[in-house]
Amino acid sequence: MRALLALSGWIDALNELVGKAVAWLILAAVLVSSVNATVRYIFDESSNAWLEVQWYLFSAVFLLCAGYTLRRNEHIRIDIVTGR
Repeated sequence: MRALLALSGWIDALNELVGKAVAWLILAAVLVSSVNATVRYIFDESSNAWLEVQWYLFSAVFLLCAGYTLRRNEHIRIDIVTGR
């Protein structure tokens, strides 16, 4: 049992480390989005590549931070949303 608790502690520590590191990708996604919108409206130029980068960043944050969010008990509870 102690070995499993130790493993659980290591997994939690790794999850915390990954969550804090990957959360910085949110800033990158916001910067890519704002620069893309600014370039599109000012210079009338656009590239689907930047939209793809934005989606990849969002996907990485969603997938890699899901465990971090669940660990901190900050996830959305569906029963609260549907109960109203």
